[in-house]
Amino acid sequence: MAYTVQCMLMHAAVLGSPHPQFDHLTAMRNPSPPALVPVRIWDLPTRLFHWLLVLAVVGLIITGNLGGNWMVWHARLGLTVLALLVFRVAWGLVGGRWSRFASFAYSPRKLIHYLRGRAAANGVGHSPLGALSVWAMLAVLTVQVGTGLVTDDEIAFTGPLARLVETSTALAATAWHKGPGKLALLALIGLHVVAIVVYHLRGKRLVPPMLHGDKLLPPGTPGSRDDARQRLLALVLALGSGALAVWVGSLG
Repeated sequence: MAYTVQCMLMHAAVLGSPHPQFDHLTAMRNPSPPALVPVRIWDLPTRLFHWLLVLAVVGLIITGNLGGNWMVWHARLGLTVLALLVFRVAWGLVGGRWSRFASFAYSPRKLIHYLRGRAAANGVGHSPLGALSVWAMLAVLTVQVGTGLVTDDEIAFTGPLARLVETSTALAATAWHKGPGKLALLALIGLHVVAIVVYHLRGKRLVPPMLHGDKLLPPGTPGSRDDARQRLLALVLALGSGALAVWVGSLG
């Protein structure tokens, strides 16, 4: 009887009691992951670019649909997007680590592997699919701005560079700008919004990091440089990009 009680007590100790030696062995076999820490991923210039671009594109869509006297503001907002795109190209070369083009220049092979589930995203900057959407958005906006600069609807609006191209070219640019180009832009915006919602439902929030710049990541994850010197460089590039856009606008 005593032997049975002793065995029961030993069994209970192993299963339920906080035995120090047992807990130590368990911890060694199943180490807990390190606590996540905030890491600066999106520097301030990148975040400002993103939200200014959102406002400018929304304004372009509204003023373009209203037409009439609103086309003056449509042109101004178009030049604003031009300045933002020029800045983004420069910042993609010298900006923060995760804002540089090199950080999300995935090969087609990596993209295919990611889509097939054979490769995981790095979880830090843009995923391969996210990078593809960024490249597509930049490309479509570049074409829209380019065609807008040479647009001539022969009614109320003429782009500042329209006089530098043939009339047939200006008319073709106008048709693209108001037709396929606009639809492509709206489609990309719709996909972007859907992606944000889907990721949110999966527990991955994309918007907050683009507001405050940080993501919760494992210790040691390299972040983006976002100090005063880097922001001063961004300001210089922004002023230069703005000056270029103003000059282009003055050519009309």
